[in-house]
Amino acid sequence: MDYIKAFIIGGIICALTQILLDRTKLMPGRIMVLLVCSGAVLGAIGIYQPFQDFAGAGASVPLCGFGNLLWKGVRDAVDQEGFIGVFMGGFKASAAGISAALIFGYLASLIFSPKMKR
Repeated sequence: MDYIKAFIIGGIICALTQILLDRTKLMPGRIMVLLVCSGAVLGAIGIYQPFQDFAGAGASVPLCGFGNLLWKGVRDAVDQEGFIGVFMGGFKASAAGISAALIFGYLASLIFSPKMKR
């Protein structure tokens, strides 16, 4: 049941993002920034964590989940380090995910030999 719930919630987030892409003149990069910032803001006001606890991977995998992760890292680092935690917290919290994306992306490029678009 957890898989179905994550699939449905993640699908709704992706569908809303696709509607935003289709119905507005916003560029994809700006929509990605909007998703990350909305996850951070919703995390800051305490809404995103209960939603993520309910939805599981359906809420933690999309970009708004990444924004919430950055917010939690900054909050924890500020509690421990003070003001300098504003600059360190996001990097510490997201380091494993970003490193994994880089490593697996590199391995995939070795296996599948990517071509440049023309």
